[in-house]
Amino acid sequence: MKRVILALTVTSFACSGPSPMDGGTAGGGRAGGSAATGGGSAGGSGTGGSGGGGRAGGAGTAGGAMLPSPDGGWCGLPGSWVHDTDGGYHEVGLEDGGRYPYPPDSGLASLNWLKLPPGFCVHQFANVGNSRQIRFAPGGELFAASPTAAATSTGTNGRAAIVVMPDDDRDGFADSVTNYRSGLGSTQGLMFFDGGFFFQNGTFIMSEPYAPGQRAPTGNPTPRLNIIVLIDSNHWPKTLDHDDTGRIFVTNGSNQGEQCITSRPFKGGIVEMDGTDGGRQVAKGLRNAIYLRCHHDGNNRCFANELAKDYSAAQGGREKLIPVEDGDDWGYPCCAAQNLPYLDECLACTTPGTEALDASTPICKVRNECSPKCETTKPESASFIIGDTPFGLDFIDNQFPPPWDHRVFVGVHGAFGSWAGARVVGVKFDPATGRVLAGGNLPLIDGGFDGGAMDDFLEGWDDLFNPRAHGRPTDVTVAPDGRLFISNDTNGEIFWVSPVGR
Repeated sequence: MKRVILALTVTSFACSGPSPMDGGTAGGGRAGGSAATGGGSAGGSGTGGSGGGGRAGGAGTAGGAMLPSPDGGWCGLPGSWVHDTDGGYHEVGLEDGGRYPYPPDSGLASLNWLKLPPGFCVHQFANVGNSRQIRFAPGGELFAASPTAAATSTGTNGRAAIVVMPDDDRDGFADSVTNYRSGLGSTQGLMFFDGGFFFQNGTFIMSEPYAPGQRAPTGNPTPRLNIIVLIDSNHWPKTLDHDDTGRIFVTNGSNQGEQCITSRPFKGGIVEMDGTDGGRQVAKGLRNAIYLRCHHDGNNRCFANELAKDYSAAQGGREKLIPVEDGDDWGYPCCAAQNLPYLDECLACTTPGTEALDASTPICKVRNECSPKCETTKPESASFIIGDTPFGLDFIDNQFPPPWDHRVFVGVHGAFGSWAGARVVGVKFDPATGRVLAGGNLPLIDGGFDGGAMDDFLEGWDDLFNPRAHGRPTDVTVAPDGRLFISNDTNGEIFWVSPVGR
């Protein structure tokens, strides 16, 4: 028997400002299997400091190449919180038997509240108030966007800047947290490409020349793109990345109140930076494509996370991990999914592109109006319940051991107010084609859910006994040495994850 997926009523906010309601994630499922008990061993010893030798050489993470690790492996560094392969946890201390002393004003603290798969460790790196997107520069320094604009998880400690964080001594901690470029209240998107550094400044995408190892600007940036087709004060973040052919894609947010018009003019969607002022439209019908990344594994695929219509769970609304492809229509604000119009989007039956009256939703029939047709709406790769709020994403090829290799890792921001559902998930992709496999946590009509290709990797942010204590994950990015870095826009925390023994 075919099982039909229904969504429960849960509130989603991509942003954070005063909310009329907080639906949390009541009734929402986790991706298949708990990260606290699931997952395979990373190999090597579970005790700190006894892991294997250095990593294999390599120039980056595309295809799984990795730069060397320190002697003893990353998980052997003091301050690591390790989930042993036998199921226990321990924190790596100093050589004299003491615990690692986090400085009182550093914003860093033990990560012993996190739940992670056996054979992995986590380790603090730095604290950057209101840390949004994070990206690695060609020389290995971590950059972070730290905005002060509205709708960023009450991140009152934002710097209105892009910061740079080197780790020259390779001790697992940032040596310093320094403003690279200031005066950027509305900044999120970052990209290093073709000898340049690209970043968001409000509606503009700017660029400047960049050389590996550079830790300060050398001149004034140049505007490259100005997206003003629609400007929303809550959905202002724009993220960008380039594919293997050099095409640069940029996201643009719409608003919650966009009117359903069957022609679906471009408002929220994805554009290509093609030299024109507003860019070339690539995909439309998106409420808020909050993050976009391209996978450089030879398959030339890019993906984005879409935050769907608030309060729409009972109508089939869902957050989405979507591929970026020319000409796609994702349906917003008319359609929740393919062949699934929003129940309350009703148009005059004489409007082109509408269903017949008898094929329309009950609400539309009562109004003697017709539902929009949704057969051309693109189906998503992976689905999240409304309120999960999937944010940053990046790709692990073979840097992690099975079953965590060949996955898209996503920082799930959680529901506004309660932050319920905040976690990091891994969604499997086919390494031969780069296509993301079907998965999600939408509840099923007969109860429960089937995570499919989606599994929880890191949990603990939404502790029922200590809610909101640890902030919420925002972005994930893979380092050239194969570690996975996670940012937090609420408390500014940035930490990394590594398999034991690597």
